[in-house]
Amino acid sequence: MRTEVVGHGGVRLGLRVEGEQNSRPIVFVHGWAQSAGCWAAQLADPALSERYRLVAVDLRGHGASDVPATGYDDPRVWADDLAAVLDFAGPDAIVVAWSYGGLVLADHIRVHGTARLGGLVLVGAITEIGRDRPGGRVGPLMREHMRAMLSDDPDVAVPALTAFSRGMVTRPVPGTQAQALLGASLSVPPVVRAALFRRDAGSEDVLAAIDKPALVVHGSADRVIEPSAAEYAAGKIPGATVRWFLDGGHAPFAESADEFDAVLRQFAEEC
Repeated sequence: MRTEVVGHGGVRLGLRVEGEQNSRPIVFVHGWAQSAGCWAAQLADPALSERYRLVAVDLRGHGASDVPATGYDDPRVWADDLAAVLDFAGPDAIVVAWSYGGLVLADHIRVHGTARLGGLVLVGAITEIGRDRPGGRVGPLMREHMRAMLSDDPDVAVPALTAFSRGMVTRPVPGTQAQALLGASLSVPPVVRAALFRRDAGSEDVLAAIDKPALVVHGSADRVIEPSAAEYAAGKIPGATVRWFLDGGHAPFAESADEFDAVLRQFAEEC
C-alpha cells in the first residue's frame, strides 16, 4: 500500500506500507539519494510482513515525497519528518536507518528523544556529518564520485551515479533492484543531493543518551561509509550490539537480503 503523511512545514512524505495495522511497527529510513524502494526485499518478505507492520518512508526531496526548496540543513526538520512517520506507524517502533538515514534518526533523537522508539538498527549508517566527525567518515567510493554526483550536467552525474551504485555492493544484486537503486538516485534533483551535505553536526551526546535496544549493522568491505563510523556509534550507544557482514558492502539488505532479514527478525523479537 502507498500512502503519505505530512511532515515539517506541511511537506508530504510518501510511504510504502505492508503488514497488519495492529502489528508492531518497523520503520525503514533510506539513505542519501535513494527512496523507500531500496527496502523492496524486506517489504516483500512474508516472514517480516506477517508479524510486523512495515513502513518505509521517502525522505523529503526523494521518491514520491515533496521537494521543498529549503530545510535540508535543519535537524528539527528531519526530526519532525520522522516523528510524523512514527506517529503514523504506531508506538514502540523499531527504526531501521540506512546510511544518511542514521543521521536523520540521530536528529529525531536530538530533538524529540527516544519516547517513540522501541529499538533502532543502524545499517551502514552515519550519525554525524562534517569535517573530521568520526561518526560520519565516508569511504573511498563516496570520495571518488562525490563532486561529479552533485553536478546538474547529466554527462557528468549519470556515469558517476552509475559507478557509485555498482560499487555500493560486493555481491550480485538482482538486475531489477540494481536498476531501481540507480533510478532512485537519478530521480533526486541535483540541488537536493548537494543540500544534504551542507551541514555540520556531531552526535556524541545524542548517542550516549540512547536508552533503547540498538543494533549496528555494517559491511566490513563498505566503500561508501567507513566501518569506523559503525565502531564509533556502537562505542557511544550504551549496550549496542554490532553485526558485521563479512566482506559485505554498503547495502546488506539488498546484497544479502535473506541474512539481513533474519538478523532483523531476531533483533525485533529480542526487543
